[in-house]
Amino acid sequence: MCFGTTTCQLANRLPRTPLGQHVALQLARSSTSTFANYGEVQSAESRRDFIHKLGICLKELRETGTWLKFIRKMALSPAESVNPVLQECDELLAILSTSIKTARRNAQ
Repeated sequence: MCFGTTTCQLANRLPRTPLGQHVALQLARSSTSTFANYGEVQSAESRRDFIHKLGICLKELRETGTWLKFIRKMALSPAESVNPVLQECDELLAILSTSIKTARRNAQ
């Protein structure tokens, strides 16, 4: 399953309180922005454009991770629901960070 789908499913299960809904929307926005921007990475026009677009994905993933940690800290969802999503987020962050480093090294 796609990371954006998983995070949106988690967002849909958050409480229907003002805080829960605010966090749900922020989580959905940042996580879906990540995969939408990754689609842009695949059609980058240059190595510089590729690195830039991957950087945007990285920023959105970091934001998603922050919201996931907030959800866990505020107990808006059980930790056993949040932890696997946060782990996947961390793994994607590592992959994208490595991709950016590699692309920068290859650009030199």
